[in-house]
Amino acid sequence: MGLYKKTFERLFDWLPRLIKPFALRIYYTPIDLTGFLKGESERVLPPKRMRILVGDGDFEEIGKDLLQALIEIGGLKPNERVLDVGCGIGRVAIPLMDYMKGNGCYEGFDIVPHVIKWCQKNISSRCSNFHFQIADIYNGVYNPAGEYKASNYKFPYKDESFDFVFLTSVFTHMLTEDMQAYLLEIVRVLRKGGRCFITYFLLNPETIRFMEQKQSTFDFKRERDGCCYVDNENNPEHAVAYEEDFIRKLFKKNSLILIEPIYYGEWRNGKKSQPFQDFIIVNKVL
Repeated sequence: MGLYKKTFERLFDWLPRLIKPFALRIYYTPIDLTGFLKGESERVLPPKRMRILVGDGDFEEIGKDLLQALIEIGGLKPNERVLDVGCGIGRVAIPLMDYMKGNGCYEGFDIVPHVIKWCQKNISSRCSNFHFQIADIYNGVYNPAGEYKASNYKFPYKDESFDFVFLTSVFTHMLTEDMQAYLLEIVRVLRKGGRCFITYFLLNPETIRFMEQKQSTFDFKRERDGCCYVDNENNPEHAVAYEEDFIRKLFKKNSLILIEPIYYGEWRNGKKSQPFQDFIIVNKVL
Protein backbone atom coordinates (compact mmCIF):
# COMPACT_ATOMS: atom_id res chain seq x y z
CA MET A 1 0.00 0.00 0.00
CA GLY A 2 2.85 2.39 0.75
CA LEU A 3 4.39 2.00 -2.72
CA TYR A 4 0.92 2.19 -4.30
CA LYS A 5 0.23 5.48 -2.51
CA LYS A 6 3.59 7.04 -3.36
CA THR A 7 3.22 6.10 -7.03
CA PHE A 8 -0.28 7.57 -7.15
CA GLU A 9 0.85 10.81 -5.48
CA ARG A 10 3.66 11.27 -8.03
CA LEU A 11 1.30 10.68 -10.95
CA PHE A 12 -1.46 12.82 -9.42
CA ASP A 13 0.69 15.97 -9.52
CA TRP A 14 1.00 15.64 -13.30
CA LEU A 15 -2.67 15.07 -14.05
CA PRO A 16 -4.78 17.83 -15.64
CA ARG A 17 -6.94 19.63 -13.07
CA LEU A 18 -10.24 18.40 -14.49
CA ILE A 19 -9.08 14.78 -14.30
CA LYS A 20 -7.95 14.89 -10.66
CA PRO A 21 -11.40 14.39 -9.03
CA PHE A 22 -11.96 11.25 -11.12
CA ALA A 23 -8.49 9.97 -10.27
CA LEU A 24 -9.24 10.38 -6.55
CA ARG A 25 -12.46 8.40 -6.92
CA ILE A 26 -10.67 5.54 -8.70
CA TYR A 27 -7.80 5.48 -6.19
CA TYR A 28 -9.95 5.56 -3.06
CA THR A 29 -12.80 3.24 -4.10
CA PRO A 30 -11.07 0.08 -2.77
CA ILE A 31 -10.08 1.96 0.40
CA ASP A 32 -13.68 3.10 0.92
CA LEU A 33 -14.88 -0.47 0.37
CA THR A 34 -12.49 -1.66 3.06
CA GLY A 35 -13.88 0.99 5.42
CA PHE A 36 -17.42 -0.16 4.68
CA LEU A 37 -16.55 -3.74 5.52
CA LYS A 38 -14.99 -2.55 8.79
CA GLY A 39 -18.22 -0.83 9.80
CA GLU A 40 -17.31 2.80 9.03
CA SER A 41 -20.63 3.20 7.20
CA GLU A 42 -22.42 2.99 10.57
CA ARG A 43 -20.83 6.32 11.60
CA VAL A 44 -21.43 9.71 10.07
CA LEU A 45 -18.14 9.65 8.20
CA PRO A 46 -17.49 10.70 4.59
CA PRO A 47 -15.73 8.27 2.27
CA LYS A 48 -11.95 8.52 2.18
CA ARG A 49 -11.95 10.01 -1.33
CA MET A 50 -13.83 13.02 0.11
CA ARG A 51 -11.97 13.22 3.41
CA ILE A 52 -8.66 13.55 1.57
CA LEU A 53 -9.81 16.95 0.25
CA VAL A 54 -9.05 18.42 3.69
CA GLY A 55 -5.65 16.77 4.10
CA ASP A 56 -4.04 13.56 5.30
CA GLY A 57 -4.64 14.01 9.04
CA ASP A 58 -7.14 12.10 11.18
CA PHE A 59 -10.45 13.53 9.91
CA GLU A 60 -12.47 12.80 13.05
CA GLU A 61 -9.84 13.82 15.60
CA ILE A 62 -9.07 17.12 13.86
CA GLY A 63 -12.79 17.86 13.67
CA LYS A 64 -13.17 17.25 17.40
CA ASP A 65 -10.09 19.38 18.17
CA LEU A 66 -11.48 22.26 16.10
CA LEU A 67 -14.84 22.03 17.85
CA GLN A 68 -13.07 22.12 21.21
CA ALA A 69 -11.25 25.27 20.10
CA LEU A 70 -14.53 26.89 19.00
CA ILE A 71 -15.98 26.20 22.44
CA GLU A 72 -12.98 26.94 24.65
CA ILE A 73 -11.39 29.79 22.69
CA GLY A 74 -14.38 31.18 20.79
CA GLY A 75 -17.00 30.68 23.48
CA LEU A 76 -19.40 28.91 21.10
CA LYS A 77 -22.72 28.04 22.78
CA PRO A 78 -25.04 25.23 21.68
CA ASN A 79 -28.05 27.55 21.27
CA GLU A 80 -26.38 30.03 18.92
CA ARG A 81 -26.95 30.64 15.22
CA VAL A 82 -23.72 29.54 13.52
CA LEU A 83 -22.25 30.01 10.03
CA ASP A 84 -19.49 27.71 8.75
CA VAL A 85 -17.76 29.44 5.82
CA GLY A 86 -16.18 26.85 3.54
CA CYS A 87 -17.70 23.95 5.45
CA GLY A 88 -16.21 21.32 3.17
CA ILE A 89 -17.23 17.75 3.83
CA GLY A 90 -18.46 18.53 7.36
CA ARG A 91 -15.30 17.99 9.38
CA VAL A 92 -16.57 20.37 12.08
CA ALA A 93 -20.28 20.00 11.34
CA ILE A 94 -20.22 16.30 12.25
CA PRO A 95 -19.03 16.74 15.87
CA LEU A 96 -21.28 19.82 16.12
CA MET A 97 -24.31 17.59 15.58
CA ASP A 98 -24.19 16.37 19.19
CA TYR A 99 -23.24 19.77 20.62
CA MET A 100 -26.05 21.72 18.93
CA LYS A 101 -29.00 19.47 19.71
CA GLY A 102 -30.95 22.29 21.38
CA ASN A 103 -32.20 25.52 19.87
CA GLY A 104 -29.05 26.27 17.88
CA CYS A 105 -28.96 26.53 14.10
CA TYR A 106 -26.09 25.68 11.75
CA GLU A 107 -25.59 27.00 8.22
CA GLY A 108 -22.70 25.94 6.02
CA PHE A 109 -21.66 26.62 2.44
CA ASP A 110 -18.89 25.46 0.14
CA ILE A 111 -17.93 25.66 -3.52
CA VAL A 112 -17.68 21.88 -4.08
CA PRO A 113 -21.09 20.56 -5.19
CA HIS A 114 -20.62 16.87 -4.39
CA VAL A 115 -19.48 17.45 -0.80
CA ILE A 116 -22.50 19.68 -0.13
CA LYS A 117 -24.78 16.97 -1.50
CA TRP A 118 -23.11 14.47 0.84
CA CYS A 119 -23.64 16.78 3.84
CA GLN A 120 -27.28 17.35 2.94
CA LYS A 121 -27.89 13.62 2.61
CA ASN A 122 -25.96 12.45 5.67
CA ILE A 123 -26.09 15.38 8.13
CA SER A 124 -29.22 17.43 7.36
CA SER A 125 -31.25 14.23 7.16
CA ARG A 126 -30.30 13.49 10.78
CA CYS A 127 -30.37 17.06 12.15
CA SER A 128 -33.11 19.36 10.88
CA ASN A 129 -31.30 22.44 12.26
CA PHE A 130 -28.28 21.84 9.97
CA HIS A 131 -28.44 23.35 6.48
CA PHE A 132 -25.93 23.31 3.62
CA GLN A 133 -25.71 25.35 0.41
CA ILE A 134 -23.51 25.36 -2.66
CA ALA A 135 -21.66 28.62 -3.24
CA ASP A 136 -21.49 28.82 -7.02
CA ILE A 137 -17.98 30.28 -7.06
CA TYR A 138 -15.57 29.51 -9.88
CA ASN A 139 -12.63 27.25 -9.08
CA GLY A 140 -10.58 25.58 -11.79
CA VAL A 141 -10.45 22.25 -9.93
CA TYR A 142 -13.53 22.00 -7.72
CA ASN A 143 -16.17 24.10 -9.48
CA PRO A 144 -15.07 24.95 -13.05
CA ALA A 145 -18.62 25.94 -14.05
CA GLY A 146 -18.99 28.36 -11.13
CA GLU A 147 -20.79 31.62 -11.93
CA TYR A 148 -19.14 34.05 -9.48
CA LYS A 149 -15.67 35.20 -8.58
CA ALA A 150 -14.94 34.91 -4.86
CA SER A 151 -14.30 38.66 -4.71
CA ASN A 152 -17.86 39.35 -6.00
CA TYR A 153 -19.73 36.70 -4.03
CA LYS A 154 -22.45 37.74 -1.57
CA PHE A 155 -23.20 35.30 1.22
CA PRO A 156 -26.82 34.06 0.84
CA TYR A 157 -27.92 35.31 4.28
CA LYS A 158 -29.54 38.44 5.68
CA ASP A 159 -27.65 41.14 7.58
CA GLU A 160 -26.79 40.30 11.20
CA SER A 161 -28.08 36.73 10.88
CA PHE A 162 -25.47 34.96 13.00
CA ASP A 163 -24.12 34.95 16.55
CA PHE A 164 -20.99 33.05 15.57
CA VAL A 165 -19.10 32.67 12.30
CA PHE A 166 -16.11 30.41 11.79
CA LEU A 167 -13.83 29.51 8.91
CA THR A 168 -10.94 27.07 9.07
CA SER A 169 -8.40 26.60 6.27
CA VAL A 170 -10.15 29.22 4.13
CA PHE A 171 -8.13 32.43 4.39
CA THR A 172 -4.99 30.27 4.30
CA HIS A 173 -5.90 29.59 0.65
CA MET A 174 -7.22 33.00 -0.44
CA LEU A 175 -5.36 35.94 -1.94
CA THR A 176 -5.96 39.47 -0.70
CA GLU A 177 -8.87 40.63 -2.88
CA ASP A 178 -10.91 37.51 -2.20
CA MET A 179 -10.03 37.40 1.49
CA GLN A 180 -11.07 41.01 2.06
CA ALA A 181 -14.34 40.49 0.18
CA TYR A 182 -15.18 37.50 2.39
CA LEU A 183 -14.30 39.47 5.52
CA LEU A 184 -16.73 42.24 4.51
CA GLU A 185 -19.46 39.66 4.08
CA ILE A 186 -18.67 38.15 7.47
CA VAL A 187 -19.04 41.59 9.07
CA ARG A 188 -22.36 42.06 7.27
CA VAL A 189 -23.97 38.77 8.38
CA LEU A 190 -22.55 38.83 11.94
CA ARG A 191 -24.73 40.47 14.57
CA LYS A 192 -23.40 43.23 16.80
CA GLY A 193 -21.48 41.60 19.61
CA GLY A 194 -21.08 38.41 17.59
CA ARG A 195 -17.78 36.53 17.32
CA CYS A 196 -15.78 35.11 14.44
CA PHE A 197 -13.17 32.35 14.65
CA ILE A 198 -10.62 32.50 11.80
CA THR A 199 -7.49 30.54 10.97
CA TYR A 200 -4.54 32.22 9.24
CA PHE A 201 -0.88 31.82 8.53
CA LEU A 202 0.49 34.99 10.15
CA LEU A 203 3.87 36.56 9.55
CA ASN A 204 5.64 38.39 12.38
CA PRO A 205 9.28 38.67 13.50
CA GLU A 206 9.20 35.31 15.27
CA THR A 207 7.63 33.55 12.29
CA ILE A 208 10.21 35.07 9.95
CA ARG A 209 13.00 33.86 12.25
CA PHE A 210 11.61 30.31 12.06
CA MET A 211 11.50 30.51 8.26
CA GLU A 212 15.04 31.86 8.02
CA GLN A 213 16.18 28.92 10.14
CA LYS A 214 14.36 26.52 7.78
CA GLN A 215 12.15 25.26 10.60
CA SER A 216 8.73 26.24 9.21
CA THR A 217 6.46 23.99 7.18
CA PHE A 218 6.18 26.74 4.56
CA ASP A 219 8.55 29.31 3.12
CA PHE A 220 6.44 32.42 2.58
CA LYS A 221 8.94 34.57 0.71
CA ARG A 222 7.01 35.16 -2.52
CA GLU A 223 5.09 38.40 -2.20
CA ARG A 224 1.76 38.88 -3.96
CA ASP A 225 -0.04 42.24 -4.35
CA GLY A 226 1.95 43.80 -1.51
CA CYS A 227 -0.22 42.25 1.20
CA CYS A 228 0.14 38.49 1.16
CA TYR A 229 2.88 35.93 0.64
CA VAL A 230 2.73 32.49 -0.94
CA ASP A 231 4.75 29.32 -0.62
CA ASN A 232 4.38 28.16 -4.23
CA GLU A 233 4.43 30.69 -7.07
CA ASN A 234 3.01 28.16 -9.53
CA ASN A 235 0.11 27.30 -7.22
CA PRO A 236 -0.25 30.45 -5.09
CA GLU A 237 -3.47 29.47 -3.31
CA HIS A 238 -1.92 26.27 -2.00
CA ALA A 239 -0.78 28.20 1.09
CA VAL A 240 -1.18 31.94 1.71
CA ALA A 241 0.19 34.01 4.59
CA TYR A 242 -0.46 37.58 5.71
CA GLU A 243 1.57 39.98 7.79
CA GLU A 244 0.08 40.11 11.27
CA ASP A 245 0.17 43.92 11.34
CA PHE A 246 -1.83 44.07 8.10
CA ILE A 247 -4.50 41.74 9.50
CA ARG A 248 -4.77 43.71 12.74
CA LYS A 249 -5.30 46.95 10.78
CA LEU A 250 -7.83 45.24 8.51
CA PHE A 251 -9.88 44.11 11.51
CA LYS A 252 -9.84 47.59 13.01
CA LYS A 253 -10.92 49.11 9.70
CA ASN A 254 -13.92 46.77 9.61
CA SER A 255 -15.12 47.30 13.21
CA LEU A 256 -13.71 44.01 14.45
CA ILE A 257 -11.88 43.81 17.76
CA LEU A 258 -9.23 41.12 18.04
CA ILE A 259 -9.62 39.21 21.29
CA GLU A 260 -6.13 38.55 22.58
CA PRO A 261 -4.16 36.37 22.58
CA ILE A 262 -3.59 35.01 19.10
CA TYR A 263 -3.08 31.25 19.30
CA TYR A 264 -0.11 30.59 17.04
CA GLY A 265 0.01 27.26 15.23
CA GLU A 266 2.66 24.59 14.93
CA TRP A 267 3.22 25.25 11.22
CA ARG A 268 5.75 27.88 12.28
CA ASN A 269 8.20 25.35 13.70
CA GLY A 270 7.48 22.58 11.22
CA LYS A 271 5.37 20.34 13.45
CA LYS A 272 2.23 18.57 12.24
CA SER A 273 0.46 18.64 15.60
CA GLN A 274 -2.64 20.69 16.38
CA PRO A 275 -3.30 23.56 16.26
CA PHE A 276 -1.48 23.67 12.95
CA GLN A 277 -2.74 27.05 11.75
CA ASP A 278 -2.95 30.30 13.73
CA PHE A 279 -6.25 30.83 15.57
CA ILE A 280 -7.86 34.28 15.87
CA ILE A 281 -11.09 35.38 17.57
CA VAL A 282 -12.65 38.72 16.67
CA ASN A 283 -15.69 40.51 18.03
CA LYS A 284 -18.00 42.78 16.00
CA VAL A 285 -18.45 46.03 17.91
CA LEU A 286 -20.61 48.19 15.58
